[in-house]
Amino acid sequence: MPRTPRSHGRYPYSAIVDRPDFDWPDGRRLAVYVGLNLEHFDFGQGYGAALASGRREPDVLNYAWRDYGNRVGAWRMLDMFEALDLPVGLIVNSTILDHCPELVTAYRERLHTELIAHGRTNSESQNEFDEAGEAALIAESRDRLTAAFGEAPNGWLGPWIAQSEITPDLLAEAGFGYHLDWCHDDQPTWMATRDGGRILSVPYPQEINDIPSIVAHHIDYREFAARIVDQFDEMREQAREQPLVMGIALHPYIVGQPFRLRALRRALAHVAAVRDDVWLTTPGAIARHFARSVG
Repeated sequence: MPRTPRSHGRYPYSAIVDRPDFDWPDGRRLAVYVGLNLEHFDFGQGYGAALASGRREPDVLNYAWRDYGNRVGAWRMLDMFEALDLPVGLIVNSTILDHCPELVTAYRERLHTELIAHGRTNSESQNEFDEAGEAALIAESRDRLTAAFGEAPNGWLGPWIAQSEITPDLLAEAGFGYHLDWCHDDQPTWMATRDGGRILSVPYPQEINDIPSIVAHHIDYREFAARIVDQFDEMREQAREQPLVMGIALHPYIVGQPFRLRALRRALAHVAAVRDDVWLTTPGAIARHFARSVG
């Protein structure tokens, strides 16, 4: 008997060229958002991106490198986003509240932002818990952000984008309307959840993302900036045929380094220069518009 591949069962195959057409607001065809990851890490234990791997804990080198993003890089990036008048999706570990809540407050006061839950800390991986533990992780992240900032996050990005078999179900049951964990499309996708429900998957990039590009693949920072420009220019052309979503995923301890920030600023200025032709927005606004327009 032929082997039947195992399926996740969340969505069927759909070729982008065969879907019903729609527009983003004001007839625009390309939606662009910046997802800024504000992350906090445990000292002396757990996971974390590394400049040098295989080190014993406490790993002062890598911990301090990541902490630079919250202490310096994110503040320089805030000035850049404000100067370019760019909205930002703030993807926030809830333990930021124990470390530097004023960082999130400053972004919310100076920019158009959306608060997106990002688990408790990126020192842990979401799929290493049983169902009760994962549900508790989701609820703690949601509740702490809501209590601190007066805004219940509607979107989720899992720590290390590590979903379990039931993550979409748990997110929907916790009140989340969308997540960013899957990078399988250039349009939002409805995912089925248990008990007949559904949750929206909004595209989140893994190629236009500084961790895979710079840390994992070791590309030059100027190449990363060039990727943003080329991705944007190509997707503007492709969007004449289908409305698309372009995400730019950033981490302050990486692109907040001064030499990388200068190249990033040039790339984002290229995007902002044609703001009248594209929709500069946040993931939550994309999710709401798609749900209303496409259903």
